[in-house]
Amino acid sequence: MNNSFSSKLPETAVSIFSQMTALSNAHGAVNLSQGFPDFPADPELINLVTEYMQQGFNQYAPMPGIMELRQAIANKLEYLYRVQVNPETEITITSGGTQALFTAIGTVVQPGDEVIIFEPAYDSYKPSVELFGGKVIPVRLQTPIFQIDWDEVESLISEKTRLIIINNPNNPTATVLAQEDLLALERLVVDRNIYVLSDEVYEHIIYDERVHQSVIQYPGLRERSFLVASFGKLLHTTGWKLGYIIAPPFLTTEFRKIHQFNVFSSNTPMQYAVARYLEQQGRYLNLSSFFEKKRDLLVMGLQETRFNILPSQGTYFLLVDYSNISDQDELSFAQYITREHRVAMVPVSAFYSKVYNQQLLRICFAKKEATLVSAIQHLKEL
Repeated sequence: MNNSFSSKLPETAVSIFSQMTALSNAHGAVNLSQGFPDFPADPELINLVTEYMQQGFNQYAPMPGIMELRQAIANKLEYLYRVQVNPETEITITSGGTQALFTAIGTVVQPGDEVIIFEPAYDSYKPSVELFGGKVIPVRLQTPIFQIDWDEVESLISEKTRLIIINNPNNPTATVLAQEDLLALERLVVDRNIYVLSDEVYEHIIYDERVHQSVIQYPGLRERSFLVASFGKLLHTTGWKLGYIIAPPFLTTEFRKIHQFNVFSSNTPMQYAVARYLEQQGRYLNLSSFFEKKRDLLVMGLQETRFNILPSQGTYFLLVDYSNISDQDELSFAQYITREHRVAMVPVSAFYSKVYNQQLLRICFAKKEATLVSAIQHLKEL
């Protein structure tokens, strides 16, 4: 053993998702902890991948991604947001959303820089910032509405602030930013040397007739923002690890410098298949209604339990408050539920830099109806 070894992430353990999935498997629980569907992708999409593999598209793709897919993304953006994006200089295909996030953080964060994040936050943000020598400045949002106080955000900005990371729609809170939030963010950064990283992987999963607000729609944000998206969320194929990032040309140039020495390029036949598949726009425009039905099924069932249900405005997650059931901390209660009632969920406290217990658990409802019904039956026993 080399006792002189120094960890770059000394306080980082195995992710809470891996922990809860392992516990779920050990106890034969219904796994609603990790954010992946338990239903199949469209067989037509699978057939397209097979077709391109059989045609010989099995070698490296171009480093930025195949042009057919980048053009399909540009077409989608013009259709949805009425903005024109250059597929040659502003779009890069990545090996999943997390790789895009990591590389974007590495593009702009220098040692000593400060990065503002909003907690509860997706667990990759903080360690990625720290690996590149940055310091995370967390803004703690609280139940039940997790609203951002932009005056507080402004008070945290210093000369060292280099990046602000937002996640909209938000995992784990299932909240959605409004136009006023994007305008407030734009006002904060427009005259400062601050960049924005906008994690929009759930952009097409938004409920109750809300309209997604993207940084790409706001000129003052677009000129200094990275927009991250995921085909895993879009096409129910999280295991493919295929996503993309959009940024202005000067940021794209710098992003690709790191990207080429990280993964270089992403899965070739899958890129061709997705490009073909996206020719029909309805294949992503129906996601909200698809998941809204699952959300409503879960909500209806949970109303017969002792949980208090928080609103789910977007994503395929929902938070529940268990304060009527137990006074245990969130991790202990999540472990108890998994062992004794065979339903695995994630403690929201795990999404904060410092453990912050509000008696909340996150449930993933990207599951088959039978899976959700089974989980509900177990939870009624509480």
